[in-house]
Amino acid sequence: MRSSKFDDIRPYYDEEIPAAMSRIVRSNFMALLSSYVYPERPLEEVKRMMLDFRSIRDFQLEVMKSVNEQVIARSMTDFTYAGIDHLDPSMRYLFVSNHRDIVLDSCLMQYVLYKNGHETTQITFGANLMSSPLVIDIGKSNKMFRVERGGNMKDFYMSSLHLSEYIRYVINDCHESVWIAQRNGRTKDGIDATDQGIVKMFCLSCPDDKIKALDDLHIVPVSVSYEWESCDILKALELYESRHAKYIKKPGEDLNSILTGIVQQKGRVHIAFCEPVRRQDLLAFDNCTNNEYHKRVAALIDERIVRAYQLTPNNFIAHDLRYGQQTYSCHYTAEEKDAFLAYLGKLNDFEINEPDVLKDLFLGIYANPVDRKKMRDGR
Repeated sequence: MRSSKFDDIRPYYDEEIPAAMSRIVRSNFMALLSSYVYPERPLEEVKRMMLDFRSIRDFQLEVMKSVNEQVIARSMTDFTYAGIDHLDPSMRYLFVSNHRDIVLDSCLMQYVLYKNGHETTQITFGANLMSSPLVIDIGKSNKMFRVERGGNMKDFYMSSLHLSEYIRYVINDCHESVWIAQRNGRTKDGIDATDQGIVKMFCLSCPDDKIKALDDLHIVPVSVSYEWESCDILKALELYESRHAKYIKKPGEDLNSILTGIVQQKGRVHIAFCEPVRRQDLLAFDNCTNNEYHKRVAALIDERIVRAYQLTPNNFIAHDLRYGQQTYSCHYTAEEKDAFLAYLGKLNDFEINEPDVLKDLFLGIYANPVDRKKMRDGR
């Protein structure tokens, strides 16, 4: 089922793939992309293969599958997942995920779905990231759809309503699932928190029944854990610079973050599909005001994401270093601590006025998930 109402934000249709592939293979970056995704194959062979693609499925099951396999092989020591049994392959879901990496959070989840016999999802992608024709072609060929940000209050409301209507249309009419981050932008400080405004946005397209509005979307929280946080140093620097003034991104910064996230060593990575948000969960909040309802649902999503988040030695090391304690020393070895300290030493390469502040912000990225777990467990 198609509707021209969403032509401004939707991914490509299958018939648009051949033209997109033609543009991608003519890109100045094609040789670089090919050498990463297909290091053993000649460039011209890869080009011919892509020019034969006739559908999004062709692109995803060949190129994106290979991208994920290369990322896992080159930058991870272990890649695991859990909770896939929560999902029914015949159902369509709204996956609400914590957001640590611009591209990999959603792409790795697609790989897990594909490997387990599920259809891939459509993926939200910030308009600010669609900064070049190449990124647009790759994104829209990978089921990514445009999410507008910013603007005045009226524009923000209209774009939120449009997005809400599109998500409902994709799930209920097109029978496809959707991935969306729990908040606008990545988590910079290690604190995964669902923006209740996101929940409010989900409800805009079904304003008369708040229970039905969310129940029809079949929300599944998703928790992604990285042993080595994606773009951790870049995030700490952004937090440092934004303490006293609004942070202004530099030209090419988003693309640099995407590339850094892909090639940076990540150690152990884990994706957990949490228990779906069911109708009975929502009915517990039926007597709440709309604002309180959105807040309670966001808290429920948070609780499940935090519970499923996997802590690693780095989290415990950072917590002990940040607070000058040895509370969690049983969770890591001396060798693991030495490796973390060596990595922490990279902060010394930056000439800044308050290096201790930068160090604390960096440690917080890894230490804060420990505190979030403690809060959830009541300890």
